[in-house]
Amino acid sequence: MFKSDNRIKAEEYIIENKNSFYRVAYSYTKNEDDALDVVQESIYKALYSVDNLQDINYIKTWFYKILIRTSIDNIRKNARYKNLVSTELPLDQDGVYDKYTDIDLRKALEELPIEYKSILLLRFFEDLKIEEVAEILDENVNTVKTRLYTALKKLKYKIKE
Repeated sequence: MFKSDNRIKAEEYIIENKNSFYRVAYSYTKNEDDALDVVQESIYKALYSVDNLQDINYIKTWFYKILIRTSIDNIRKNARYKNLVSTELPLDQDGVYDKYTDIDLRKALEELPIEYKSILLLRFFEDLKIEEVAEILDENVNTVKTRLYTALKKLKYKIKE
């Protein structure tokens, strides 16, 4: 049996971007093992349903949507994440601990409600366009812009505290 073009392209995309997916999952779970579990579950869900993807050009937003929903589901299942701020340093793109992290920024970001945190992570840490963020989060573009502005104000206030 031959693999579909969508499946092949999805597999290539996943392999090329696995470090980014791990960073996103880790930013939600704050635990290496849980982040790896989230990425693995997201990959399984994506490959299982890749034949339902009508336009392969939307694979980026499609996979991020799966990844973020799986991350949030994982947090909901694990009550131990409530009000948890990790003391571990995040990994950079090469899998090396980032020793130049702004701890105040990370702490302030973690204290934000999930709807603001998600927008900031996708927009600034994953460098996605506002339209892509809106599609991933199933929100109106104007709603995302408003929440982004509000999130930045809240972040600025928390850092000044």
